[in-house]
Amino acid sequence: MSVNDTISRDEQAVEAGQPAGAKKVFVKTYGCQMNVYDSQRMTDALAAEGYRPTQAIEDADLVLLNTCHIREKAAEKVYSELGRIRKLKAARGAEGRETIVGVAGCVAQAEGDEIIRRASVVDLVIGPQTYHRLPDAVRKARAGEKVVETEYAIEDKFERLPEPGRAAVRSRGVTAFLTVQEGCDKFCTFCVVPYTRGSETSRPVEQIVAEAQRLAEAGVRELTLLGQNVNAWHGEGPDGSEWGLGRLLFRLAGIPGIARLRYTTSHPRDMDDELIAAHRDLPALMPYLHLPVQSGSDRILKAMNRRHTADDYLRLIERIRGVRPDIAMSGDFIVGFPGESDEDFEATMRIVREVAYAQAFSFKYSPRPGTPGADLPLQVEEAVKDERLQRLQALLARQQAAFAESRVGSVMDVLIEKPGRHAGQRVGRSPWLQPVIVDEKAGEIGDIIAVRITKAGPNSLFSEPA
Repeated sequence: MSVNDTISRDEQAVEAGQPAGAKKVFVKTYGCQMNVYDSQRMTDALAAEGYRPTQAIEDADLVLLNTCHIREKAAEKVYSELGRIRKLKAARGAEGRETIVGVAGCVAQAEGDEIIRRASVVDLVIGPQTYHRLPDAVRKARAGEKVVETEYAIEDKFERLPEPGRAAVRSRGVTAFLTVQEGCDKFCTFCVVPYTRGSETSRPVEQIVAEAQRLAEAGVRELTLLGQNVNAWHGEGPDGSEWGLGRLLFRLAGIPGIARLRYTTSHPRDMDDELIAAHRDLPALMPYLHLPVQSGSDRILKAMNRRHTADDYLRLIERIRGVRPDIAMSGDFIVGFPGESDEDFEATMRIVREVAYAQAFSFKYSPRPGTPGADLPLQVEEAVKDERLQRLQALLARQQAAFAESRVGSVMDVLIEKPGRHAGQRVGRSPWLQPVIVDEKAGEIGDIIAVRITKAGPNSLFSEPA
């Protein structure tokens, strides 16, 4: 899991007509891409209230921690961060400066009032389904009220969120996330998402298209559709009929300016024929698919409540590769799930060898309070988890390196995203999601250019004009 701080630009303040002394908000985002998207939308909502983003926490009148609850001790990390913020708030208070502190996201949803009880520095707690109420919560907090907003909202938050200004969108780059689906009905025994994000809900087509059009008009070239189970999306179409994700992708590809589409995260049980056909027939849909399996053992998959077998997963990948042979596969793996034997782990290693991943994420199982997995017998010793994880990650690293090397000598289209670390360089993105170093003279940010790959580095590809 990565940690990202929201990107700020002074032009956002100018666009909104805010004076130089406008209130400032600092947002720290933990976790997944959906949290990054949520942080951006919260920042947009606060902009309408006169808050300008800042990357300097000591300058912030409002500090928001947008939290993730997937990994072990997530809440404790938040409390540790709040301890540091408490000192900052006290120092600012001594100078007569107000600091409102809020906790948002999945830890907020899971902990609720307990956060304020344990950390008096916190003024407001707001869950991921209610952050459209954030401006009102901030007003109440400034008036001295301790605010907890974690009840699932009846109203549609996306309809109530203000549209971001064009300058704000431009400041975030030529790629963008767009949440189309939230929540999960799968109830995997290791996962907290159904309890923190709620049941599966899908945004309607017209709402998604309108947001995508605004992004495209601001210069976005690549969209990544987000959802806890994004391929379970089934939204209402303009005529009232139900659409699936494959049809939605074709609609979004027709928006002028949108050149590339991706989606994440998928569940194997929700890959339907229409979506597989989109991988065959839609050039804008990039040949990269994150499709988590979690384990290669049928016994462990059953204990995880995944409701698919290893063979189901392999046959599905076979179908996808049959229509898109160049697709790069990505996945998630959990080692050390309760009851996992040496044989179960070796089954995971076998499925990894058979699939040959271009990228994958792997974790030790950590019991999440309130999930069925936390109460299962035969918890695996930490030393055993460590050893298995190291072996798995070594194999995945070799596969990732092999995939990168396989691109050397090939010609590919690259979307230029941002300046490089070194003079004369820019960084682009391959169709397979790899960073690609290009010559700055080869094109401008937002251009899609053809390059020849000359070398594969540890974390990126190097190129020359094709």
